[in-house]
Amino acid sequence: MNASERAKSLDMTAKIASVVNLFKIQFPDAKADLKPWKNDPETLELVDPDSIDIGFHFPGWSRRFQSNSILVQIRFHNDALEAGEKLIGLETAGFSHLGRAWRFSTVDNWQFVGKCQPSEDVEQKLRLFCRQVFELFEAEIL
Repeated sequence: MNASERAKSLDMTAKIASVVNLFKIQFPDAKADLKPWKNDPETLELVDPDSIDIGFHFPGWSRRFQSNSILVQIRFHNDALEAGEKLIGLETAGFSHLGRAWRFSTVDNWQFVGKCQPSEDVEQKLRLFCRQVFELFEAEIL
């Protein structure tokens, strides 16, 4: 679900802002998009209602990123946000004009998969970002 729709309390708004700041510390050129999902019926069918989704866009396609946009989905158990439960993991994906280039999930085995993969330094920065998001939401790293 769009991060902008999740910002219903001061605490959640602060955590979303912190996630954006953590990402921008690693990737200063990124511009955050708190509404990465369109509001049409086809898109809404694909959206996970138990996640916080943020898009990050770069000035252009990057060889290091093998993409020009990254979607970050912070996933929770059903209604965990309202119940205060911990997150279950993060899903990230790099996109270019050709579609999804790669995917990285902390729910699986913390590996990058896809047609193209970002450079090793970008992979390390994304892993660090994910660990920091776990710490922010006070979850245990699986």
